[in-house]
Amino acid sequence: MASFTANTAVSRRWLGGNHTPPSLSSSQSSDLSYSCSVPMTSRLQRKLNVSSALHTPPALLFPKQSSTSPAIVVNPKAKDSDTKQMNIFQRAAAAALDAAEGFLVGHERQHPLPKTADPSVQIAGNFAPVNEQPVRRNLPVVGKIPDSIKGVYVRNGANPLHEPVTGHHFFDGDGMVHAVKFEDGSASYACRFTQTNRFIQERQLGRPVFPKAIGELHGHTGIARLMLFYARAAAGLVDPTHGTGVANAGLVYFNNRLLAMSEDDLPYQVRITPSGDLKTVGRYDFDGQLESTMIAHPKVDPESGELFALSYDVVSKPYLKYFRFSPDGTKSPDVEINLEQPTMMHDFAITENFVVIPDQQVVFKLPEMIRGGSPVVYDENKIARFGVLDKYAEDSSAIKWIEAPDCFCFHLWNAWEEPETDEVVVIGSCMTPPDSIFNESDENLKSVLSEIRLNLRTGESTRRPIISDGEQQVNLEAGMVNRNMLGRKTRYAYLALAEPWPKVSGFAKVDLFTGEVEKHLYGDDRYGGEPLFLPGEGEGEDDGYILCFVHDEMTWKSELQIVNAVSLEVEATVKLPSRVPYGFHGTFIGASDLAKQV
Repeated sequence: MASFTANTAVSRRWLGGNHTPPSLSSSQSSDLSYSCSVPMTSRLQRKLNVSSALHTPPALLFPKQSSTSPAIVVNPKAKDSDTKQMNIFQRAAAAALDAAEGFLVGHERQHPLPKTADPSVQIAGNFAPVNEQPVRRNLPVVGKIPDSIKGVYVRNGANPLHEPVTGHHFFDGDGMVHAVKFEDGSASYACRFTQTNRFIQERQLGRPVFPKAIGELHGHTGIARLMLFYARAAAGLVDPTHGTGVANAGLVYFNNRLLAMSEDDLPYQVRITPSGDLKTVGRYDFDGQLESTMIAHPKVDPESGELFALSYDVVSKPYLKYFRFSPDGTKSPDVEINLEQPTMMHDFAITENFVVIPDQQVVFKLPEMIRGGSPVVYDENKIARFGVLDKYAEDSSAIKWIEAPDCFCFHLWNAWEEPETDEVVVIGSCMTPPDSIFNESDENLKSVLSEIRLNLRTGESTRRPIISDGEQQVNLEAGMVNRNMLGRKTRYAYLALAEPWPKVSGFAKVDLFTGEVEKHLYGDDRYGGEPLFLPGEGEGEDDGYILCFVHDEMTWKSELQIVNAVSLEVEATVKLPSRVPYGFHGTFIGASDLAKQV
């Protein structure tokens, strides 16, 4: 989500769960210990009666640690040891601002948090963070890893470094990449934080200081937190000029670089070492060409090799920009797209000739904070629409806007052209209530896989659920089509069975033409995340494998399943050395591409 601040080594781990985990070995328990900077005992005692769609009552255990922050000035481009002492003015400013924050935190703790900002809900159970893990090789494998799988599967996720002081949404956590490398029939595993400038500064300070866009920035206290942050920046206590993002959502491999992304910052380059470890190279601006944020779902055209992307701004116009990169990383000029108000633009789609841009009803209204509310709101008076623009347009004058009432797709899985009817077909999961991810709602969330047809000749749209049988309807979120056919007509989509929301009990292979659904379920008390489709060596669209992390909430162990995408039979299971939290999006980098990394 776009940051409201973008414009302007502690020992650690914590334990969260909806039950007490079984007895663990020393290696397992090492990723479930945590030392924190700000105690939350009183809040957690008050919140033990929480109940929500996320979890049953959680148990969050936090070993004690001093909350005194070091008297240093952080340098986001420095090593932890490369710091300088505060001057007299900065010491006085730090003391005053720390006192102000203490008062603010005390005030916040007098009021209950909504479930969407309550850390005892948002990061309980296997949503809780883990320690970094160095490379562990020769992992146990049940079955046989297919010979064609050579390279690295990487998946991003939110993994907060520090215990939240007050409000926290799952999307607010620091980015961590999990990597499973396949080589010579064996597998290795590692996970590392993406060392964003925000992460480096907060690690140096030993506590969270950057505002959390969803968990904290709401109401009058959100305004106060922004003012507090800007005051610290003005005093030279923190430096937001090198980025404020968390890089926790998407991953894309482009121009011989693995990029970790969240839409509140520029991407971060992460290098995969020959051993299978992960190393943050740094914030990547495409050699000085990219000056704005970039959403976490850019699209690589499988035929041209180009990368297409959007950037949105929640403060000033233009609220939306579109751009592309040639295969060698050369950026096009920005195409400014006129929007009347800043709109959440988490995803979009490409076809062979067009980009498809959703302008939907979840918008940013910063004045809502003055009235005590969330700046992320559902605007019921706005009519959702899709913009269809030539991929190589030099401006937005020819964009074709087509209304699609009451349609909010957090993700779009694919789109293609059907010239015989002058239509662009969009495949996405339509979510209701549209803002339920960000704002508390009594209504159960539904995510319906839908076909949306945009008629370029008449300017009208139609929408239908792809699974027509109401009894077979399930929540489908997070997934993909065969990436070698992105932007072209595809028959199959592989999507997470997001039930019970927000957990993922398996994945579905959906025939987009017939609505037929085949399910692969993980089993009792076993949940996963986004299924990744890895194309095989055959010619069939569904020839390939599904890779998915799976966690057993009874044994507290995690594994990577490799499932045949045609038969949905498990080919191999890689037993992982430590817990893998539920996360976001991933990709696969083949061995030949890995050899070309820069």
